[in-house]
Amino acid sequence: QVQLVESGGGLVQAGGSLRLSCAASVNIDSLDAMNWYRQTPGKQRDFVAGITRYGWTNYLNSVKGRFTISRGIAKNTVYLQMNSLKPEDTAVYYCNADNLGTQSWGSGTQVTVSS
Repeated sequence: QVQLVESGGGLVQAGGSLRLSCAASVNIDSLDAMNWYRQTPGKQRDFVAGITRYGWTNYLNSVKGRFTISRGIAKNTVYLQMNSLKPEDTAVYYCNADNLGTQSWGSGTQVTVSS
């Protein structure tokens, strides 16, 4: 299991920006993919963005053009840059590592967007 620690969440007004960070206990280039998910109370955890070891990215349709996932120079960090935030982006955001079908999760970071 990969240990993951998220940071960077907080309270922001609509239209603002936040950058989430996820620090992994291993070199993320050794993993199949790193992903961000989000969850609101009473709902399932939804995929938001992902990046493969080859650098391919994909996004939830509602965040395309606003969110950007990237890998850090340090080789053990992945970021989620979130711009033009909307109240409906409010959720707990979780970092996920996917390797050979094994999933690892961080404990999450709260993002709250006020209108």
